[in-house]
Amino acid sequence: MNRENNRNFLEGKKYNIITFGCQMNEHDSETIAGMLEEEGCRQVLTKEESDITIINTCSIRENADKRFFGTLGQLKKIKEKNPSYMACVCGCMMQQQHVIDTIHEKYPWVDIIFGTHNIDRFPELLERAYMEQASVMEVLADTSHIAEGLPAKRLYQHKSFVNIMYGCNNFCTYCIVPYTRGREKSRAPEDILQEIETLVRDGVREVTLLGQNVNSYKGEDAEGRRWDFSDLIYRINAIDGLQRIRFMTSHPKDLSDKLIQAYVDCDKLCNYIHLPVQSGSSRVLKRMNRRYDRQRYLDLVQRLRRAVPEITISTDIIVGFPGETEEDFEDTLDLVNQVQYDSAFTFLYSVRKGTPAEKFEDQIPEDVKHARFERLVEAVNEASSKKNAAYVGRIEKVLVEGVSKKNEATLTGRTEGFKLVDFAGSRDLIGQMVDVEITEGKTFSLSGKIVEK
Repeated sequence: MNRENNRNFLEGKKYNIITFGCQMNEHDSETIAGMLEEEGCRQVLTKEESDITIINTCSIRENADKRFFGTLGQLKKIKEKNPSYMACVCGCMMQQQHVIDTIHEKYPWVDIIFGTHNIDRFPELLERAYMEQASVMEVLADTSHIAEGLPAKRLYQHKSFVNIMYGCNNFCTYCIVPYTRGREKSRAPEDILQEIETLVRDGVREVTLLGQNVNSYKGEDAEGRRWDFSDLIYRINAIDGLQRIRFMTSHPKDLSDKLIQAYVDCDKLCNYIHLPVQSGSSRVLKRMNRRYDRQRYLDLVQRLRRAVPEITISTDIIVGFPGETEEDFEDTLDLVNQVQYDSAFTFLYSVRKGTPAEKFEDQIPEDVKHARFERLVEAVNEASSKKNAAYVGRIEKVLVEGVSKKNEATLTGRTEGFKLVDFAGSRDLIGQMVDVEITEGKTFSLSGKIVEK
């Protein structure tokens, strides 16, 4: 098809993207936005004022499923008023046949369905739907192909996500990701470095390296040399103009001594790690197929803190995994109290269709799960409050991200340890590094004041 004609046809079209899920999904949405902008489209804030709405889906949690179908139902009324309106769905949920079947049966007016492996083809799929006046579906089971050089419309000018790998090989029994994102594929290190260097020239100060399990990265350069994740970190640290490196997310089984040493050697690598534990019970961890036990995880935390005493640690925890006994849950509470996390994402276990745990017969009653969840949240919040209270009086270097959602007169930003800080200041500071004296530590954030130079 004639891409130039498509470009003319889409010129001036308004689009809106609704994103559910993780940072990978957010970055995919940035790419979709970048491609549409290149075609002459412009972004609007609401689905009601758009010509094209794209819902980028997540399949990790049941709540995301419900939100997706609820939002999808709202698009029907818009399409009834405007027949040329394009309703598009993509992302992890589209990699599951039962979801596609549900859309065909209950939402037949959806125009385009595509998956996680062919985002780069969205403009072509959009063209087909417009030109043929017919619905289009293209979902690939998996692919070894990695599309390079795609445009992106970043959420922030001063920081950016950078995918270093795609897919997952871990097959945790509760998780659908290996089935929706496919097997692990690592980008070539040269492509990653070139992308970051370009971003830095464009004003980016901080990059977050993304992957389902970044510390299993295995890239191969043009000369056939193998790079692991630590090799990549050391090389990125040498890029002039870059100030901060973060990564998300990591698996405890692949956290190496070499990566821990990188925290010591690499001044741009932020002293923060998200290290999902999922459970504090070795028995439950084995059923989850996590491939580490409780003691191995605690040893990793000890080694991290011995190497970098000021490191902040966050985690993911699942409550109510099939077969979880009260003793197993008490092990989780005990681990939380030992580690004293800076923050934690806590989840009620929900059955994911197509995962091994779906077939486990010893599902936990909902009332038991909710009671345990409340106890866990209380322990996590108590630790977070204590951690944040200890920051009072300290001066932290903060990258100013923007205006606070709660108060337009207040700026907000992140410390090196990923602590959210609110403080008064001019909007001219957005994108800059400022010194902030912490005046109050709350459960989920800090407050402070700019240190005048």
